[in-house]
Amino acid sequence: MRVLIDINHPAHVHYFRNFSKIMISRGHEILFVSRDKEMAHRLLNLYGIPYIDRGKGKDGKIGKFIYLLYADLKLLRLSQELEPDLYLNFLHPYPSHVAKLLGKPSLVFSDTEHATLHHKLTVPFATRVFTPACYRLDLGSKHVRFNSFMELAYLHPNYFKPDPDILDILGVNENEKYVIVRFVSWAAAHDFGHTGMSLVNKIKAVQQLAKHARVFITSEGELPQELEQYRIKIPFDKMHDAIYYSSLLFGESATMASEAAVLGTPAIFLDNDGRGYTDEEERKYGIVFNFTESLEDQERAIAKAEELIMDDQSFEKFRKIREKLLSECIDTTQFMVHEVLKYDMTNTTPTFIRPLQQLTTPPFSTAI
Repeated sequence: MRVLIDINHPAHVHYFRNFSKIMISRGHEILFVSRDKEMAHRLLNLYGIPYIDRGKGKDGKIGKFIYLLYADLKLLRLSQELEPDLYLNFLHPYPSHVAKLLGKPSLVFSDTEHATLHHKLTVPFATRVFTPACYRLDLGSKHVRFNSFMELAYLHPNYFKPDPDILDILGVNENEKYVIVRFVSWAAAHDFGHTGMSLVNKIKAVQQLAKHARVFITSEGELPQELEQYRIKIPFDKMHDAIYYSSLLFGESATMASEAAVLGTPAIFLDNDGRGYTDEEERKYGIVFNFTESLEDQERAIAKAEELIMDDQSFEKFRKIREKLLSECIDTTQFMVHEVLKYDMTNTTPTFIRPLQQLTTPPFSTAI
């Protein structure tokens, strides 16, 4: 079976990398196509995953529409050569468009309810759309819910073992408290209209937390001069280790808040839309604390962060919550494998398939 996985964001590499290993070990071929966004290609290279580059993408509504046409055409041309049996991706439209045109199954994962435009452009063309059970929306007859979180595709103990060497890299002692602060750029298609925290409150949050713990900031954009000294300086693939050993995750990233939750680290998440999965991680497990972007909620979030970081019983409490969460959630990667194999018409080890290096289009093609 030949599966084409299209990567549109660095997080998607994590979602599908363990699935890829398992499928290849069973004799299937996995073909990755990836947008050149942030560190997506660096992650693919890190994990030794060959891929075909489909360009950097565009900003703004008009730019994104133009890129939609380009990406559809790029994937169509690749598909005519690669002849995939099935398309797999996290919610974005290009693979589903091409799969529908070619009469192939398209399986889409999603956990972001407010990605309205991507829903409109993707769901009508997809064969199945899989979401965590806590997903707020009903996507109709194609919608399949699973009892887990996307982050457990790569942070489940079956795949992730924390590396304590990160403490030496950060320069913190074994029992020293530290906080990871995450600021985002708000440039994604589903982020139009968001502003995030005010600059004043970003500075206030960091300064208040710094009274009780070491603070390390990871930011998609530039930091003001007052905060630059806190920027985290670690290898890009060590962030999950840093989150695991941290005392708190504070910021504007839903994915990182959920990563913290499944690793047993409490998280403060600020966003006007929120997410079904962070709601669930607060309602059911009390390990994520959700706030809006209002100035009042920003103040409340900072106060809650201080409360959490000052609690000396926090570490043991949230590690026990993690154990409960893991006992109640399935391995997301194993679920992916199970669902994809439903479309395997051979159920046998495939015969010889052309390796990527023999294709006319090289695995590391030049972006347009």
